[in-house]
Amino acid sequence: MILRNNANKIYLIRGYNFTHMNITLLNSVKHSFKRTAAVAFFATSSLFVFSQNADIATQWQHADMATDGMPGVSAVKAHQYMKQQGKSPVGVVVAIIDSGSETWHNDLKGNIWTNPKEIPGNNIDDDNNGYVDDIHGWSFIGGKNGDVTQDNLEFTRIYRDLKKKFEGKTAETIAPADKAEFAKYQKFKEDYDARVNEAKQGNEQFQAFLLVYNNAKQTLEGVLGKDFTVEQLTALESQDEKVKAAKDRVLGIMMLGLDLEEYANYYTNQLKYSYNLEFDPRYLVGDDYSNARQHNYGNNHIDGPEALHGTHVAGIVGATNGNALGMDGICTTAQLMIIRCVPDGDERDKDVANAIRYAADNGARVINMSFGKGYSPNKDVVDEAVKYAESKGVLLVHAAGNDSKDVDVKDNFPTPRYIGGKSCSTWIEVGASDKTVAHLAADFSNYGDKTVDIFAPGVDVYATVLNNEYGPLSGTSMASPVTAGVAAALLSYFPNLTAQEVKEILIASGVSYKKEKVVMPGNEDKTIKFKKLSKSGKVVNLYEAVKLAEKKAAK
Repeated sequence: MILRNNANKIYLIRGYNFTHMNITLLNSVKHSFKRTAAVAFFATSSLFVFSQNADIATQWQHADMATDGMPGVSAVKAHQYMKQQGKSPVGVVVAIIDSGSETWHNDLKGNIWTNPKEIPGNNIDDDNNGYVDDIHGWSFIGGKNGDVTQDNLEFTRIYRDLKKKFEGKTAETIAPADKAEFAKYQKFKEDYDARVNEAKQGNEQFQAFLLVYNNAKQTLEGVLGKDFTVEQLTALESQDEKVKAAKDRVLGIMMLGLDLEEYANYYTNQLKYSYNLEFDPRYLVGDDYSNARQHNYGNNHIDGPEALHGTHVAGIVGATNGNALGMDGICTTAQLMIIRCVPDGDERDKDVANAIRYAADNGARVINMSFGKGYSPNKDVVDEAVKYAESKGVLLVHAAGNDSKDVDVKDNFPTPRYIGGKSCSTWIEVGASDKTVAHLAADFSNYGDKTVDIFAPGVDVYATVLNNEYGPLSGTSMASPVTAGVAAALLSYFPNLTAQEVKEILIASGVSYKKEKVVMPGNEDKTIKFKKLSKSGKVVNLYEAVKLAEKKAAK
């Protein structure tokens, strides 16, 4: 999943001290959002629209530690170096498997991949690949009946199937062969009931908080008038205790630019979509969902709906460079193949498998996958697709997730480990790094010295968002496309490299922080050596990668 619990625009509360106001509830919501597979968070700053390219401090993912004082991937330095060497980059197709992308965005439209064998708008499958008018990619969560926006969690879908089979039965009335599955049903039922109850209680508490907040705001409007500003509220002085209390309650929320409606939607959407056993939008797609290996369904509506996440991810990889707009992609020559298979909810294994196959069949050399979930009922089908991509020399880059958990012991699907033990040799698992060495591992990032390969910038990453705008988002969802962009850029200069060689170079050339003690993700009171959070103990770096690739090419 990208945006667990159906929250598309959630602002991350960071280090603000509220007085005379109970912030516990909002913090609990924040941490619930963080306990997701690859969720993205808006940073505390607002969206920006730059008439010229943002500075390096804003798009810090490009920064160089020695030059700029931030542990970015040294992309500017790398491109300048390759230019000095007289090396020109070639185009590289990068598949963005995500929620869809705003292909008409001014900083993306020039770099969107075009299927050379398909004639636009003729309603014919010109290249006979099973997908009609797949000009710039494909959506596996749309069909003749419309497009999927929200969906359940995979947990809910599994429980729904178990409930149909076992509801009303007891251990004494089931067949001996069903005992293990019945035990699973009982466990899921207990967990499901607890989750729904928590969502209901949280909604009640938040509505009570919202009532207090709105009353406080009305009190202030009586003094300052409607649409008062942060500056006006900050300057307000009053001896009236009611006004003073109202100021304390409202000012912090306004200063952080928090959208309380989105917090309210968090609980509403949990109950309406995430855990609603009666909600199933699959009829919109119109496929035979019981056939997990079915291909050739969907539509070409790759712009969304709900394409915020995918638009941001696409921009990180391949926003246009040198056009004096907004920000730059890591790879200057990326051709962005947009594949939509991730709704606001958990993606389905069948769609993930088809998305990977589509990318591999249509020339993608790199696939970015900024999504994940805790269950994978058709993992065998996904494994087959990953093996297929591996056989075709495609590099798969995946976000490690945002649960602040050790994914060596807790699953975040899809995984590079095939059923049976072997792992995909062309897979890179990416954790999120922050702007300072002391907090190098982002507080939300998953980790694992056997599972996570490397870290990359994933906090306040500035890139394209909807409606031709730009903004900072945080998540391993951002760290993954930073790494995919580095991989694509490396291939643009050294197109003869294999996917395995790219992976080896990226890990070998990463900037090492093995000996540094950093704050433990999810535990601000604990420090840990950075080397214990990933296989490499490194942050990916394009400049070092191209230098190493040069050395290998010279041998």
